[in-house]
Order: sequence, then C-alpha cells, then structure tokens
Amino acid sequence: MNNKEFIAELAERTGYTAKDTQTLATNLINAMADAFQEDNTVLVPNFGLFETKKKMERIMVNPSTGQRMLVPPKLVLNFKPNQTLKTQLKGGGQ
Repeated sequence: MNNKEFIAELAERTGYTAKDTQTLATNLINAMADAFQEDNTVLVPNFGLFETKKKMERIMVNPSTGQRMLVPPKLVLNFKPNQTLKTQLKGGGQ
C-alpha cells in the first residue's frame, strides 16, 4: 500500500476528504517526529510503543579492505508492538 492508497483508505474510513486526511496524517507524523527529537516515547494505544535509543560508538571493520573505522554514536527509532497486535499478526490477522 503506497501513501496515496493509504490516505484514500483512511479518508473513506473516517469520512473526511482526502485533503483533510493528508493534512491530519502529516500533522500526526510531524508531532511524533517532534516528540522523538525531544527524546520522548510515543504510545499508540492498541498498536505499540515508539521510542528512540542511543547506539554507542563502535569500531567497524570493512570486510573487503580490512580497514577499521569508527562509527559515531547515533539515535535509532525502535518499535515495540502491543501484545494484542502481536497476537493478531501471529494468528494471520484474524
């Protein structure tokens, strides 16, 4: 499902226009991004938890040259699904 199909489906389910739904989805994603920038977690009920984690710096070895490089620390986004969602996915979406 691409973005256009997702917005069309969401608009149909909510009863809003596609333009309003696109604005809503954009604002939601921007609000989540702002929360991640402030190192907050975002809990979506009955779906899961989004959080940022800091990966420490590490030494990486290039397999083709054998050269060692230092990889700087960075923030990565992590998702933990809700137990209900896990059960639904394991059951094939039933």
